[in-house]
Amino acid sequence: MADGSAGIAQARPTILVGDESRPELASGLFGLTIDETTEGLHRCEALLGNWGPKNGTLGFLYFDRATLDFGKRLRVKLGDDVLFDGRITGLEARFPEASPPQLVVLAEDRLQDLRKSRRSRTFEDVTDADVFGAIAGDHDLTPQIDVEGPTHRCLAQINQSDLAFLRDRARAIGAEVWVEDKTLHVATRDKRRRQPATLALNGRLREFSVIADIAGQATEVAATGWDIEAKTAILSTADDSVISGELTDGVSGASVLREALQARRMTLAHTTPATEAEARAMAEGWFRAQARRFVVGRGVADADARLRVGGVADLRGLGPLFEGEYYLAQTRHRFDTAHGFRTEFTGERANLGRAA
Repeated sequence: MADGSAGIAQARPTILVGDESRPELASGLFGLTIDETTEGLHRCEALLGNWGPKNGTLGFLYFDRATLDFGKRLRVKLGDDVLFDGRITGLEARFPEASPPQLVVLAEDRLQDLRKSRRSRTFEDVTDADVFGAIAGDHDLTPQIDVEGPTHRCLAQINQSDLAFLRDRARAIGAEVWVEDKTLHVATRDKRRRQPATLALNGRLREFSVIADIAGQATEVAATGWDIEAKTAILSTADDSVISGELTDGVSGASVLREALQARRMTLAHTTPATEAEARAMAEGWFRAQARRFVVGRGVADADARLRVGGVADLRGLGPLFEGEYYLAQTRHRFDTAHGFRTEFTGERANLGRAA
């Protein structure tokens, strides 16, 4: 079972501060962690040695803040691919027993600006795309929005950060959020998928565990509300027809639940849709979210730039139930001197393979 080799690069990352490559940082790197999720705000933590020759004497390497300082742009690359692009937000000094001093550099991407802006306001007669565009404009980001959804009579941001409100609205319509340089992206999962990275067990897939669980599944999701103008109740439902395109040759969690136990409806009692279109978007969004977590796998692979949130891992050698494509919902790129560079990931899919 051969793995595809595209996206594989050297065993150590490349580190850039500002626009300048800093090989001394890469060579002095003891540890690195880069975290990504579907809700955005990617984080980086780099552990560096902080003692050595400098200006003809031995001493601290980075306490002068000339190379590493708050607000400076920090990028991490694997080969030609950028794994992280953000700004330094924290510096932590460590003085371990019987070891030279160390420095931890903490960085976040540009969504940190949205996290630090908290406010209360309302939006009237807008789509979610309108709201995403307005938030991007508030932070001098270029919006690239690829979502569909209803027009809302009123949306309220009540004592929330812009990031929290953005995530809430994206979650409501089944969209994901991320930033690249100064561009804010919001897109549904079907519009984000990349070319799959093929990984074979006992090849570049070092380890993997996976579970198919119907405990959190439903055969139908219902959203209820009240149309004030028409003075009528609203009811919209969604079933596994909304994920039919994701099932390939397998079976959904809803169908397994229906066959193994019984049909079960989930009612969204805490939502307040004001129109039929809002209720339909809520019901479909919630059904997709829980259906996609029917099969969840966690693995460790050789470092690969294609293993990013929004990408797809095509896993081989796992048997008929669990072999196939997984959408990458969470990734962690890690480096240390003991284990080298590797990628940990969480993959999701809505279907279980058919028994042999």
